[in-house]
Amino acid sequence: MAIITSYATLKTAVADYLARDDLTTFVPNFIQNAENKLYRTLNLRNEETALNVTISSGVAAVPSDFKALKYAYVDQSPVTLLQFVSPEEVYNDYPFRAGAVVPNVISRELSNFIFGPYPAAYTIKGIYYAKLSALSDSNTTNWYTTNAPELLLYGALLESAPFIGADERMATWGQLYQSCLETVKQENTAAEYSMGSLTQRVS
Repeated sequence: MAIITSYATLKTAVADYLARDDLTTFVPNFIQNAENKLYRTLNLRNEETALNVTISSGVAAVPSDFKALKYAYVDQSPVTLLQFVSPEEVYNDYPFRAGAVVPNVISRELSNFIFGPYPAAYTIKGIYYAKLSALSDSNTTNWYTTNAPELLLYGALLESAPFIGADERMATWGQLYQSCLETVKQENTAAEYSMGSLTQRVS
């Protein structure tokens, strides 16, 4: 059984678990589907990326690898933290799309961020979650292959369901996948909110 350290060893492990020679060519699809589900459902600390965009004509370009916004603020002193709302709220609450003031809300519309009230040319900074590059023969490792390879393995195995039907192994793989998923979530939350030990300051 292959030890998972890369895209190649992940493909081998999935094929070994399936034990079906007729499914070998589908294994990359199973992995891709499993990756995409994780990217849609998890926002992890390792995906956090600095946001630094400039408003022009009332909008700012959304980064190409953007998944979700953690927080954003207007880069001035003091900073103005922006509330993320729906585009409908922006247009409903701020229908006059002209002016040059400090915005207090942000939303995404297609490939742009929009703001309310209509903003001046401020720089917007913050943190967003970026989608990892998909595994491939040229991109052989990512955070999951290094830190949670079993999550990719069981996720890919579950994606084989349409081909192997009512296989009794599906229930086991599903349970293992959910267990791994919860562990990754818990570790991410613990790392996010860990305060560490407190040190008394001597004045």
